[in-house]
Amino acid sequence: QVNSQPHLDSTGDMVGAHNGNVVNNVELRLEFMAEGMTVRSQNDGETCVHAVERFINKGYDFVDAIRLAYGDLAGDYAFVIGKTNEDRLYAIKKGSGLVVGLGEGFTCLSSDLPSILPLTRDILRIQDGEIITLWADRVELRSVKDGSLILRDPETVTETMDAVQKGGYPHFMLKEIHEQSQVAREVLHMLDGSREVETVIAKMKSARHLYFIGCGTSYHACLAGAVYFAQIAGRAAIPVLAPQFVPQYGPAVSHEDVGLFVSQSGETKDVLNALQTAEKRGMTSFGIANVIGSTLTKATAGWLPLCCGYEISVPATKTFTNQVVTFLYLAYRLAGKDTRELERVPELMEQTIEMVAPQIEAIAKDINEWNDMYCLGYGATYPIALEGALKLKEITYAHCEGMLSTEFKHGPLSAVSKGFPIIFVAGPEDVPLIISGINEVKVRGARTITIGEEDTRLRANGDDLVVIPKSDAQISALLGVLPLQLLSYHMSVMRGFDPDFPRNLSKTLTVD
Repeated sequence: QVNSQPHLDSTGDMVGAHNGNVVNNVELRLEFMAEGMTVRSQNDGETCVHAVERFINKGYDFVDAIRLAYGDLAGDYAFVIGKTNEDRLYAIKKGSGLVVGLGEGFTCLSSDLPSILPLTRDILRIQDGEIITLWADRVELRSVKDGSLILRDPETVTETMDAVQKGGYPHFMLKEIHEQSQVAREVLHMLDGSREVETVIAKMKSARHLYFIGCGTSYHACLAGAVYFAQIAGRAAIPVLAPQFVPQYGPAVSHEDVGLFVSQSGETKDVLNALQTAEKRGMTSFGIANVIGSTLTKATAGWLPLCCGYEISVPATKTFTNQVVTFLYLAYRLAGKDTRELERVPELMEQTIEMVAPQIEAIAKDINEWNDMYCLGYGATYPIALEGALKLKEITYAHCEGMLSTEFKHGPLSAVSKGFPIIFVAGPEDVPLIISGINEVKVRGARTITIGEEDTRLRANGDDLVVIPKSDAQISALLGVLPLQLLSYHMSVMRGFDPDFPRNLSKTLTVD
């Protein structure tokens, strides 16, 4: 509890909260204690409060104290602070998101825009190095650099409230799973009419190397994209986890290379760090993001929107599938294939959910007692297996490892015991290899669940076959993630957890 926000200063007269990461937290805490301040926790949110307290104690007014504290606090963060006996709050931004809402007779602020929209549609997006003072009926924006007044007109968010309401579903995650076909239609329509696509394709054709950079779910989309580019367009691409880009590829990239930087929020710190290195090396950089006006969309040479609307649930569902659809579309364009073939994808997604929903819920009940499992794929389904395993980890809190099916025999096979659940995602061209993996674990007592197209060989060799519609290998892989999303959702609910807001996780990761 002592590390929970909000935090107080030494006297209890000042209170604050933050989002982000103060990297010199330990050093500052020692300084504050040496100066006689009461430091109650190890949380860097309290450090932000004491950093302001230091200059208040020296006689500075509140705005100047925050300006000076800004210079002492290293890292990326946004924090809000105020005195308990005053009618105003102060907030500052450095790296992390900060949005202010302007209502009738009230103001509010948040690191995440969707939380404001139920209250007001008029907003101010705060930029790095800006301090804002909020009263109930007005705000005042100033520069950290010199304290000068900044004039900025508010903007009005026009999206419908449907995007931030559950619409009859018990959870946002289930709603967003069912929205995937519609947002896939929207992103395909956008891509067909986008001039930015022409620029991206032209740059890719002349590039020496292509890099696809992301974290977590977005990295899995990058990995799927690299498979698609090779299989469809005959073009190699290098998928990279964003934190590894800087040490592994940063010294080698140049103006001859093109990078696609992928982030749902457009604010993922690791992705922005990689982008900064790429820009310094002269790489041509494009973004794929869902949030208009985010840092990634402003810092790249161009960007492609995911057209998902607001994704409230922390586990990414519709943003992942639209990232994959975007890569699929770009691979088709690079190969000179007719992208009208992709118009059937949304309908296939709808069919998949309808076909698998009852069976997946039953399987979830059967394996819910297990806290260890594996999710295996091969080729185009390997990234899907990784994503499915991540979803299971995120919201069921079970250990689920995603890996290449052919690698399972190199060590993990020793974990198999009677009834041990192993999920296979089978591409239509990879059935013999998947069957080999199924037989390998079945003889050791595993319970196998296979996601794939109807196939007598899969039925004969495994325990459960979750059938998805027939399509080509790349689209089939994309469809395979939908049963995994539903499985994760149902297991989470059965365990009594909230799948929308899993413990220890946040939607936007603005720390290193």
